Amino acid sequence: MSNLNNLDGTVWGFADTLRGVYARNTAGDVILPFTILRRLECVMAPYREQIDQVVASTSIEMMRRAKISKLTGDAFNFYNTTSHTLDSLYAAGAQDLADGLLEYVAGFSEDIDVFANFNFPNHVSRLNKGGILAAIVRQFKDLPLDMESVPNERMGELFEHLIYMDFESSNAESGDHYTPRDAIRLLVDLLFAEDDQALSGPVTRTIYDPTVGTGGMLSVAQERLTEMNPQAELVLHGQELRPESYALCRSDLISKGQDPKNIALGNTLTEDKFEGEKFDYVLSNPPYGVDWKKDVEAITEDAAQPGSRFTPGLPPTSDGALLFVEHAISKMRPASEGGSRVGIVLNGSPLFSGGAESGPSNIRGWLLDNNLLEAIVALPNDMFYNTGIATYLWIFDNTKQADRRGKVQLIDATSRKTKMRKGLGSKRVEISEADRALIAGQYRDREQSTTSKIFDNLDFAYWQATIERPLRLNFACTPERVALVAEHKALSKIDGLVKVLTAFGEKVYINREDFMVGLGLHLGSAGIGLTGPQRKALWQTLGERDETADVCRIPTGKNKGQAEPDIGLRDTEIIPVGWNGYPKTYDARDKTIQAYFEAEVAPHVEGAWIDWDKTRTGYEIPFTRHFYVYEPPEPLEEIDARLEASIAEIMTLLRKVEEGAK
Repeated sequence: MSNLNNLDGTVWGFADTLRGVYARNTAGDVILPFTILRRLECVMAPYREQIDQVVASTSIEMMRRAKISKLTGDAFNFYNTTSHTLDSLYAAGAQDLADGLLEYVAGFSEDIDVFANFNFPNHVSRLNKGGILAAIVRQFKDLPLDMESVPNERMGELFEHLIYMDFESSNAESGDHYTPRDAIRLLVDLLFAEDDQALSGPVTRTIYDPTVGTGGMLSVAQERLTEMNPQAELVLHGQELRPESYALCRSDLISKGQDPKNIALGNTLTEDKFEGEKFDYVLSNPPYGVDWKKDVEAITEDAAQPGSRFTPGLPPTSDGALLFVEHAISKMRPASEGGSRVGIVLNGSPLFSGGAESGPSNIRGWLLDNNLLEAIVALPNDMFYNTGIATYLWIFDNTKQADRRGKVQLIDATSRKTKMRKGLGSKRVEISEADRALIAGQYRDREQSTTSKIFDNLDFAYWQATIERPLRLNFACTPERVALVAEHKALSKIDGLVKVLTAFGEKVYINREDFMVGLGLHLGSAGIGLTGPQRKALWQTLGERDETADVCRIPTGKNKGQAEPDIGLRDTEIIPVGWNGYPKTYDARDKTIQAYFEAEVAPHVEGAWIDWDKTRTGYEIPFTRHFYVYEPPEPLEEIDARLEASIAEIMTLLRKVEEGAK
């Protein structure tokens, strides 16, 4: 019998039996479904006699139409129509083991589709041909995976370990499939922190994970809520893209009494399997930097529909994290129906990616202007299995408490970490129970400190003003400039142009209008006529920037006579909303930008002006900047002292070497 304290190593150790038939990096294809089969068997064992009686007296069709719980009068929601167990199959002998095993898994209720998603029949055949099927069944048949020996939380930890080992051995990214439990527990604590009703008395809540993976986040949420309020019931929902992860999740939640129909298979971004449904809670750890180029047509079409979940904006196709944020927000109950809370794990990109009025910026602005974003917590680095980059927990609420309305709390929890005795991939630290309580306390108490700060929503808004400077050029038909005309893709095709320019002379003009009039007469006398685009290309090629030249004026149109901007000198200024004490409102835009220009630009740039038509509104959350602590450099005296000490040490060593040589 396996030692429960070493259960993780024992189960994965069965992979040694597969050598010669399976490569190490495919062992999970066998270990995971057999572990699930044994868990289902152990969970079902106390009900087996009842189930067998129902099976004997009920047609299969009726059993498929009705839940087993209705037929047995117990809260048990799956069944098996055979009398098999791994133990009975093994005892019957190896001759019929493969057929019996396939009959056994086929006898589970149709909601148990884990074995089809793992291609279990193919693996049984392969194990049988390799002569190791009986050995694998023997190893799994006595595993103590009953609910008493291995409660749901411990079973979740076992799955976590097996999944990590599977993806590590195959060099896959386990972080895309499983979120560390310490991170989930913190997210769940923050999610439940403001829901006083859920924490007392009988209550039912629904929760949804659009990137459910193997169901770890949902399981921890259920466990945590039960700890805080044993009378609370949490109904779990999720959607997953990968068939294997979906199968693991569904079978795990079925064994916990959840409705299997609430776990769906498919791409959340292109095929919402819970369209129109709303939930009390949404939590998710979407893949970082996910590329959605292959889905761009479907998502763009969706975004164009009235009331689309993606109406606020579309991020670049190289990073779809904010698409999952928009999707999660679309699953919130309206405030009039009680509202919802959302918790999402994201990397740093959604905080600041994209300039003013880009897709990411517009999404951030929509979240802030609609008062949805409540808090962001920066986690320690090296928290996740497949990445050491910075990660953040985002908390959303559409029914914020009064003192949180119009506010966003930022918590720097990067130092709240404990080094793990043994790392798992990139995961080298974890958040202890004490640190988790401290972080949740900072959030709950609205703490204002060096590691917890509260901002107005508009503290993250800014205006991007375009600053123009006048175009000043001198013009001449010098050999060097005429050579550029000869090399020009379009101008070089005009017959006789280079020859006529060479004959024009090398006089330098500081006024574009004078130059073009003189040059036009010269070209006309030679019978050369130019179109508008050709004239523009010609003066651009023959002109050179000259601060002493006259300002070039716009020759035609509604802005005729105004200074023409020099695109090469164009600049942008970022002006925070509320700059320098001006009102922190959108209405103060022009007044604030003008004041900023007069104070910060005009005194330093002669002739500059604001192009108001190019003014943009942007949003970013510069998390690190708000918690930056300046550390002065080491004094020169201390550096000199260290250098002198090092030199003295080196000289002492050299003298010893010299003495030894003598």
